[in-house]
Amino acid sequence: MDLVLISGLSGSGKSIALNMLEDLGYYCIDNLPASLLGTVARSLAESDSAHYEHAAIGIDARSVADDFKSFPDIAQSLSNSGISVRVVFLQTETPTLLKRFSETRRKHPLTGHGIALSQAISDERILLEPIAASAQIYIDTTQTNLHQLRQLVRERITAHNESGCSLVFESFGYKNGVPSDVDFVFDARCLPNPFWETSLRPLTGRDDAVIAFLDDQPLVNELKQNLTDFLRQWIPRFTEQNRSYLTVAIGCTGGQHRSVYLCEKLAAEFRQTENHVMAVHRELG
Repeated sequence: MDLVLISGLSGSGKSIALNMLEDLGYYCIDNLPASLLGTVARSLAESDSAHYEHAAIGIDARSVADDFKSFPDIAQSLSNSGISVRVVFLQTETPTLLKRFSETRRKHPLTGHGIALSQAISDERILLEPIAASAQIYIDTTQTNLHQLRQLVRERITAHNESGCSLVFESFGYKNGVPSDVDFVFDARCLPNPFWETSLRPLTGRDDAVIAFLDDQPLVNELKQNLTDFLRQWIPRFTEQNRSYLTVAIGCTGGQHRSVYLCEKLAAEFRQTENHVMAVHRELG
């Protein structure tokens, strides 16, 4: 049985992730007490019904606090019994969570008895640490909308179910922060910037004029080759560890020109030898 365990901070998008998995054909259970995880998972695995071949279970802070401490042992025991277990953890920065709760008027499960929302979020982070430490897939939804999260879940679950490791090149702008759910981060701000060319400023790294400009820059070609050589050497090491996906983030100031260009170029290069390669651009939506 393929079992996905979804957890994370309240307000980070767990329900959206579970709904997406249900759309992908997974049998989904939400808000299962962590203490019942082993019993329920084994019951599903022992069933003769193909309906439970792919299952997803949501676990959140509404479980009993002491149950979380045993979570890593439960997950390992399930894996040892022959169940394919993946733990997905969703996290979001506190200011974004505060905004989400204020906009939806939802009540955080740990508020009450004089506990402020900010304190409840902090307590929840500590409570869920055993699950976060066990996660194989870690998704930061701070700057992710509903549709982007659904796509992330689709890509990463699909990447596991298909053969090989999915390689994702993600461009971003440093002015909006560094993405936290990535494996490698490279800085392209040292390269010549098309932004200072008036005619190129409104374009992106996918437009022909910007591509031509950056193609002519020796520093750009040097960095591109260095990144290619580095990844050619290290991608096989990750693949050997049965990784479902590997994300390489490349940032520039605004995430519009240099980082987009490099991600597109590297994606095109690695599509020649890898089966599952994607280029995504955070700042371009």
